[in-house]
Amino acid sequence: MLARINQLTVLSLLLLVAAPLSQAHHASGPFYDSDKPIEIEGVVSKFIFRNPHAALFLDVTDANGNTAEWQVELGAPVMLRRVGWTPDLLPIGMVVRVAGPSARAEGARGVLGRKLTRSDGSPILSGGKTEDPTPQR
Repeated sequence: MLARINQLTVLSLLLLVAAPLSQAHHASGPFYDSDKPIEIEGVVSKFIFRNPHAALFLDVTDANGNTAEWQVELGAPVMLRRVGWTPDLLPIGMVVRVAGPSARAEGARGVLGRKLTRSDGSPILSGGKTEDPTPQR
C-alpha cells in the first residue's frame, strides 16, 4: 500500500511540474501586429512541418513584378495534424492566399497565418473553413 501511495505522489508531482511546461509558449502579440492585418498570395517555395511551429514560405510578386520570399507562421504540427494537415499538404509550386497579422519587425516579410485558402478562395483542406478565426474587437 505504501509503495502505491509513493507512486501516486511521484506521478502527481511530475504532472504538477509538467503542466506549466506544456503551457510555456510564446504569445503572438510581440511578433505580429493584429492592428495591421495583411493578405498575400504566392507560390509555395518551402513548407516546414516541425516543432515548435510549422512554417510556410511563399514567393510573392508585388505590383511592380518584384518577387520576395515571405514567411508564414502556422500552428504546432501536432495541432495541425488533428485537423487533417500533413507535411505534403502544401506542395512546392502551389498557389496559396494567406491573411493574418503582419510581422512587427521593420522590413520583415512575415505574417501569422490565420486564414489560408487556395488562389480561388476554396479551403486548403476539403471541408475546411475559409473564414478568419480572429475574433472581432
